[in-house]
Amino acid sequence: MKKTMDVVIPVYRPGKEWEQLLEGLARQNRKPDRILVINTGKEYWNSRWEKLLPGMEVVHIAPEAFDHGGTRDRAAQMSRADFLVFMTQDAVPADERLLEELEKAMEQSPDVRAAYARQLPRPDCRLEEQYTRRFNYPAESFIKRKEDLPRLGIKTYFCSNVCAIYDRETYRLLGGFPTRAIFNEDMIFAARLIQNGYAVAYAANARVIHSHNYSALQQFHRNFDLAVSQADHPEVFSGIRSEGEGIRLVKSTAKFLAEEKKPWRIAGLCWNSGWKYLGYLLGKKYRRLPKSWVLRFTMNRRYWEKEENGRLLR
Repeated sequence: MKKTMDVVIPVYRPGKEWEQLLEGLARQNRKPDRILVINTGKEYWNSRWEKLLPGMEVVHIAPEAFDHGGTRDRAAQMSRADFLVFMTQDAVPADERLLEELEKAMEQSPDVRAAYARQLPRPDCRLEEQYTRRFNYPAESFIKRKEDLPRLGIKTYFCSNVCAIYDRETYRLLGGFPTRAIFNEDMIFAARLIQNGYAVAYAANARVIHSHNYSALQQFHRNFDLAVSQADHPEVFSGIRSEGEGIRLVKSTAKFLAEEKKPWRIAGLCWNSGWKYLGYLLGKKYRRLPKSWVLRFTMNRRYWEKEENGRLLR
């Protein structure tokens, strides 16, 4: 019997990639059974978009109600499909086989209960970020299990809701995404899968176009929130260091730039990497910082302004 599939996309003030995403989903060989859009801020929604993808269901929420984990979990609770595919509003399908390849990845082995897609750089992507995409999303598929922890470390738990598929029943049984999460809800749940004896697949043939040209300061804010999520979930990240993987990426990127005969770009790489590391260090120690500092360092002020999170700060 053919399994059912729902696609869930949280949206906030979507940009030019949004329509490309909708058009890409409309062209898929494997049609989704339902597309559920959780839109933050009804005033930013254009009903014309619903005509681009017939059958789209839109739920509007207030900005203060959005949460990286909670909003996605709310959508998951609305689904009865066998598979849940989560995407971000700026992840554009690279071809018509995206959903088909994600489903194939889930069928590789009985223990695979989640899979994530390969992310390709956009045409305007900086050279360093192009290499980062190749580093984090190689051309070969693989499956990660608990026994890979000594070899892969933190990357064993890596999964990305930029484009990822989950077995809904397993998602439900293991409690789903954390309902309060500033970041990393995908890795937190992937870790829960791994720790419970399941597997996570990387589907290199399922491809989306997605990249950012973050400034050094934007990298600082992003890594601050990433580290906060790690500090808030010691059951996942305690005893597994992330810094080593970051250092390996910096060294590998520097070597790549030298081989490309653009060694002058290494200075910019070091500058950006320094800001990323500073954000990470401060995020890990956020409980020791004044609230005013945390609000200045985060990408997501609304997360902290909610009462239950404010209690964590001085």
